[in-house]
Amino acid sequence: MSQIVTRFAPSPTGFLHVGGARTALFSYLLARHHGGEFLLRVEDTDRERSTAEATQAILDGMAWLGLEPDRETVFQSQRTDRHNEVVEQLLESGQAYWCECTPEEVEAMREKARAEGRKPKYDLRCRERGMTAAPGRVVRLKAPLDGQTVYEDLVKGHIATPNAEMDDLILRRGDGSPTYNLAVVVDDMDMGVTHVLRGEDHVSNTPRQILIYQALGVPQPRFGHVPMILGPDKKKLSKRHGALSVLEYRHMGYLAEAMVNYLVRLGWSYKDQEIFSLDELVELFTTDNLGASAAVFDVEKLNWLNAHYIKEKDPAELARLVRPLFEKKGLDASDEEYLRRIVPHYQPRAKTLVEMVEGADFFLYSTEDLPYDEKAVNKFLKGDAVGRLRDLRGMLAGLPDFEEETLETALKGYVERNELKFKDIAQPMRVAVTGRTKSPGLHETLAVLGRERSLSRLDRALGMAGE
Repeated sequence: MSQIVTRFAPSPTGFLHVGGARTALFSYLLARHHGGEFLLRVEDTDRERSTAEATQAILDGMAWLGLEPDRETVFQSQRTDRHNEVVEQLLESGQAYWCECTPEEVEAMREKARAEGRKPKYDLRCRERGMTAAPGRVVRLKAPLDGQTVYEDLVKGHIATPNAEMDDLILRRGDGSPTYNLAVVVDDMDMGVTHVLRGEDHVSNTPRQILIYQALGVPQPRFGHVPMILGPDKKKLSKRHGALSVLEYRHMGYLAEAMVNYLVRLGWSYKDQEIFSLDELVELFTTDNLGASAAVFDVEKLNWLNAHYIKEKDPAELARLVRPLFEKKGLDASDEEYLRRIVPHYQPRAKTLVEMVEGADFFLYSTEDLPYDEKAVNKFLKGDAVGRLRDLRGMLAGLPDFEEETLETALKGYVERNELKFKDIAQPMRVAVTGRTKSPGLHETLAVLGRERSLSRLDRALGMAGE
């Protein structure tokens, strides 16, 4: 097999969403599996709707997922001269012709055909008139009038389209701009693309593009059309289901590894395996295992995968990832060693990095700014609990060190000496040093906070209780 070249060709009229990211991932894996090249082309010819912001978001989203192209990114808008050069080539070879019919006239032809029970299409009236260029005229492909356009879809199998059902499609508009199907063929041809994986919404474009390849006398790529992604209600994926920019998932605290693993399982499988590293995916991915039916987006499955990758992640790397999330809350997260001590206590239970940060933010507040849950204060920082906190504060101040084992022994000793139950001190102490009723184990929390923070927070809590 000659070298496989795949491409991802998004339009920057919106951000990189789940469906596009999955297509890019499949194309990337197909190229990597065969030791080929993965390319990126930005189809930015819709000048009114394409934006620099959306282009950058696509590039950033792909970089976050690790889908780096092997060559410089191609921008379709910069290739108009080349597209028109190919149109001229088709005119000269007799494979295309000039047409003066207006859009209104073509629509009238289609309406007439519908009324007569025929396929609504252009009636070919300019096909053999031998016209030349003139203002407002379009260029049409001289497509075969009979037979079929046939190809073996990498996902859907054998597809045949009667040529009689297809128009002589427009290659160049009346304003001189090339059409989508012409530009895509020329770009894929020039980039050496051998395999095209894309959404099934392109199925109707493929036979038209094949006719252009045939008119040019060049080999066509292998095509594969992946099914849609549906929401849990089996309807088209929308924002309420999770059809967000992939960068939104990063902001929501998902790891890139989890997102890649989740996206690949939306329509691809390997035995009963659920968890794959990127290296495993490169080794195992083939189009043979791409499903032909629609995949369903399941946030709970994504959360499960993300929790798995959080548990497996190096705490130092997690500390780096959560730092900007803490800073977004206005907290000083510059002490990386402190963050590395915090993170392991949340790895076993956090589904997302945002959930981790929301649970752990009390560690980073200054004593003066630490918010206290008013209900928790009123419930736990009163009565006998206040005196016990004062005693515990003195005991903690005198400990030889502030390690977990030392703290655990000291707290248990205090409970036993005073014939208490651990719950008699746990929640009052937790509320005093964290401002809330939920945290990791008490001795673990104190050890991470350290002696200075713990004592200053106890002092503030005692002050609030009137001590």
